[in-house]
Amino acid sequence: MSAHQPTGGLPIAGEQVPPILARLVEIVGPRATVAAGIRAGHGHSEAYHAARPPDVVVFPETREEVQAIVGACRDLRVPLVPFGAGTSLEGNTAALQGGVCLDMGRMNQVLAVHAEDMDVRVQPGITRKQLNAQLRDSGLFFPIDPGADASIGGMASTRASGTMAVRYGTMKDNVLALEVVLPDGRLIRTAQRARKSAAGYDLTRLFVGAEGTLGVITEVTLKLHPQPEAISSAVCAFPDLKAAVDTAIAVIQSGVPVARIELLDDVMMRGMNLHAKLGLPEVPHLFFEFHGSKAYVAEQAGTAAALAGEFGGLGFQWATTPEERSRLWQARDNTLYAGLALRPGARAMITDVCVPISRLAECLVATAKDIAESGIIAPVVGHVGDGNFHLLVLLDPESPAELSRAKAFNERLVRRAIALDGTCTGEHGIGLGKMDFLELELGEAVDAMRLVKGALDPLGIMNPGKIFRPAGPNHGEQP
Repeated sequence: MSAHQPTGGLPIAGEQVPPILARLVEIVGPRATVAAGIRAGHGHSEAYHAARPPDVVVFPETREEVQAIVGACRDLRVPLVPFGAGTSLEGNTAALQGGVCLDMGRMNQVLAVHAEDMDVRVQPGITRKQLNAQLRDSGLFFPIDPGADASIGGMASTRASGTMAVRYGTMKDNVLALEVVLPDGRLIRTAQRARKSAAGYDLTRLFVGAEGTLGVITEVTLKLHPQPEAISSAVCAFPDLKAAVDTAIAVIQSGVPVARIELLDDVMMRGMNLHAKLGLPEVPHLFFEFHGSKAYVAEQAGTAAALAGEFGGLGFQWATTPEERSRLWQARDNTLYAGLALRPGARAMITDVCVPISRLAECLVATAKDIAESGIIAPVVGHVGDGNFHLLVLLDPESPAELSRAKAFNERLVRRAIALDGTCTGEHGIGLGKMDFLELELGEAVDAMRLVKGALDPLGIMNPGKIFRPAGPNHGEQP
């Protein structure tokens, strides 16, 4: 059964109805459910963290329903966790204290396309693929591609980016305005549609990346971009990891406006060959994509190919037809499953860091050495054009020793990145998995975040236990 199709799940006759469920049924009827299967489906994600289901799942269809639901949770002091597509990787939507999961999947409409201004207003539950399908005839598209078909509201909440961020930026660069229900039930709009503004605090960027801890997003205004006249993709093999990384750095520093430049190490290439049958050499690769006019794409590609040759690249293999490009990038998007093919039955601890591109080779080479010395399987894939890379640490989910070893490796990785002026997460967010690292990275600035949280959500009902630990004993992964 789809998580977006509740079919009751109310307590049977004679059972006591929890006060919050009774209130929610008054607001949305049978779209509030305590069905075990639906609750379980909202308690886990691709993250390695233990599943933490909510007590109730509710499916609003309008902003007014969201306001009423937030008001009910406020009145009864019940935790509330907004939920998009469930693709988060750091336990961002785990219901640590139970409560209500607010599934936004039914609020999935395109509200207005302003083609002449190149922007669009959407509800938060629409996914990026659904949005681009509806934009196809407009000559415009939304380029942020985190790999998974995530919801736009979820992407805004986690400040997502992905493979095309090197050219088009991240969610913080492409969200013009938000409509948000605050924890006290008020509805606010953070900005107008103008491309720039100096009007007061930048509330839009405050809520982008807040992971649902400050309010519930009910509408998003996004920048759009012209569909490129020509698209060309290529892969290039390299003799070692450093040569591939040095090529990526040289391409960026030379000003080549690549749309995508992705690194896959030899271990990940082996997994991709197993999963997607690409038949490519199992050595480090860069995946490139170029956007623009035909002449401009040819010029960009030629420059990148020449730079790759200087660092020992083994020649570009081109994917020129839409079918070839789709197969190539679908394989890249499915790197989680490619990684898991290397160790059937394993689960992946998926982590990411980001460093200045001048420190990227140093960070990656040291990380590769750490992987070898640790005796773990951890394929690497990276958005190296902006210094961001991911690791899939494959482990036996039933082995505490393997989980402990993976967590120790992850801590060394993050400390290494922060020491190189980087960040503990380039795009996954903090959730509950990287709270300690946020303190390490930003120090006293985290206390300023706590002040903002306390001012907007004094009752602490909005996605509690995420981003940072509040004062008091009930935090983190405790119930």
